[in-house]
Amino acid sequence: MNFLKTTLVLASLLSFASCSSFKAERVDNKVSDEKALTITDQWVQADTENVIRDAMKEMSEHKGLKRYMTEHGKQLKLFVGEVQNLTSEAYFPINDLNDELLNEISKQGDFTLVDAAAREGILKEITYQNDGMVDPKTAKKVGKQTGADLMIFGNVYMKPETRDGKTIKQYTVNLRITDIQSGLEIFRTRTKLSKYSEQKKMGW
Repeated sequence: MNFLKTTLVLASLLSFASCSSFKAERVDNKVSDEKALTITDQWVQADTENVIRDAMKEMSEHKGLKRYMTEHGKQLKLFVGEVQNLTSEAYFPINDLNDELLNEISKQGDFTLVDAAAREGILKEITYQNDGMVDPKTAKKVGKQTGADLMIFGNVYMKPETRDGKTIKQYTVNLRITDIQSGLEIFRTRTKLSKYSEQKKMGW
């Protein structure tokens, strides 16, 4: 009888604990980043925002890029290629990083953007329009898109070092801008970010 009573009490306590241990709240980006560091050592949204912000700052201050833009005397068309994930982390949020890069370049307003993903979608639509499914009078023609002057692309690397439950992840985000016609490199930046964590024997 005592065993049965003890079991019921324990079950009740566990049930109460499981029901009362969850809590959710809305937080801003700063608080979210601080809490993320207590949960994971993976790349998070604040990391993406920080490296892209630093890269944009270098771009706006780069003397060679400024001189190139001044010499051409017009708003240049920039083809935004893909920043590739070359880390060992299969779930690295590379799409978020690419989107953040595109958004920040657009916000800066120095270039007319040609987006790789948008170009692919436009090509599919133009092909559809010229397959006989659309009135020829309104169908858009292949070869009428504006060519880009510059292309930006890059990659992300990560070097991990681990010892005695301690880990340091050193990320490097490389971006380059190249003149499409001449192939000359106009701008290059390397942004670094490191994440340190300690793994206790009984969890984090």
